[in-house]
Amino acid sequence: MPTKTLIVIGGPTGVGKTALSIAVAKKYNCPIISADSRQFFKEMTIGTAKPSFEELNSIPHYFINSHTITDEYNVGKFEFDVIALLAKLFETQNIVVMVGGSGLYIDAVCKGFDELPEANSEVRNRLSFLFESEGIEGLQKLLKNLDPDYYKKVDLENPQRVFRALEVCLITGKSYSSLREDKKKKRDFNIIKIGLNTSRELLYKRINERVDVMLNEGLLEEVKGLKAYKNLNALKTVGYKELFDYLDDKTDFKTAVDLIKQNSRRYAKRQITWFKRDEEMNWFEPNELVLILDYIKQKTK
Repeated sequence: MPTKTLIVIGGPTGVGKTALSIAVAKKYNCPIISADSRQFFKEMTIGTAKPSFEELNSIPHYFINSHTITDEYNVGKFEFDVIALLAKLFETQNIVVMVGGSGLYIDAVCKGFDELPEANSEVRNRLSFLFESEGIEGLQKLLKNLDPDYYKKVDLENPQRVFRALEVCLITGKSYSSLREDKKKKRDFNIIKIGLNTSRELLYKRINERVDVMLNEGLLEEVKGLKAYKNLNALKTVGYKELFDYLDDKTDFKTAVDLIKQNSRRYAKRQITWFKRDEEMNWFEPNELVLILDYIKQKTK
């Protein structure tokens, strides 16, 4: 039986994953790997709710500010990089924490992600034209037709994910979900999965309040500084695309803020749906630190 353990903390945006990961990492004096696909990018800070400067300095963190928005980085590369990093970390650590809300990236590390075909320019141009002419709705509609199973699972507000699934469908003639459902890879470490969730009312309240905090911390200024890069996949995401529309006079500021909150709530709902399908996930309220630590203790005996 493996003696090394990866503690995975997942759940919806705004639920308190960062605070829990730091508490657990401090308890076990171990590093943290981020599995948040937006926190990789060093230019996106406020809108991605990265840990604070103090938090980042209190515990070693990996895959935060590790890439730039112009980097071509995907889930397959993330799996490869994290597995290599874990092999190195486990030379001196018995426990490592991985935390994030990107279920696809967590699954890649825990279960493996199949090698999928590289995109070609013809398909990418076709999808880009569809996105430019019909928006994310056009991509969503095509995905629903080509791969209804993945349509039900994916974060539909994340163009990068939808885009990639469509590329695979169009290149291979097969559904993206069928290509991802091959045999689970065997890992040489234990995995303990902790899911955080709370009542919908409280979660939505926390999400709305966090958006207000982001705006007070300067989210609009951050978005203004990235306007020249708004067409990059990394920036076609909640909190950024709504403010780009405001800066392009497509909507007013209040509407943009309301849409950020609404789209964040929708994203949280989809995250919960994703994680709930994982039977290995053990669920807790975010304030149940003692229970969580006790559960981890039992599982690592």
